[in-house]
Amino acid sequence: MSQHAAGPFDVKLAPHPLALEDKVEGASLARMSLDKQYHGDLDASSKGEMLSAVSSVNGSAGYVAIEKVDGTLGGRKGTFVLQHNATMTRGAPYLNIIVVPDTGTGELEGLTGTMKIIIAPGGKHSYEFDYALGATS
Repeated sequence: MSQHAAGPFDVKLAPHPLALEDKVEGASLARMSLDKQYHGDLDASSKGEMLSAVSSVNGSAGYVAIEKVDGTLGGRKGTFVLQHNATMTRGAPYLNIIVVPDTGTGELEGLTGTMKIIIAPGGKHSYEFDYALGATS
């Protein structure tokens, strides 16, 4: 049975050195650490890593990220991992955030789901998380 969680979150990004050149023809590359605090139906903290590329074409970019979430979801305590894949093509966004299969622990074992991030004018962040807790084998 699918469930829905929503609420605001705070995020801090900190740049880190890349293992490769930070400039390639047509793009600038970056690596950042993520430090988030989720509020609302998901009461949790997370840590993660993000890699991004910003094109020389205005409004085109992409990022991938992995973050480990630790806290309570719908009253159930545990951890899980989110995988981000996002692009912006000349201003048109695409964002896919999913729970990495079989990463749920504790009372979140068997967790599956997808998350949306909403950035309101002024930079306030919030999430919408559609998820299910299924049987594990």
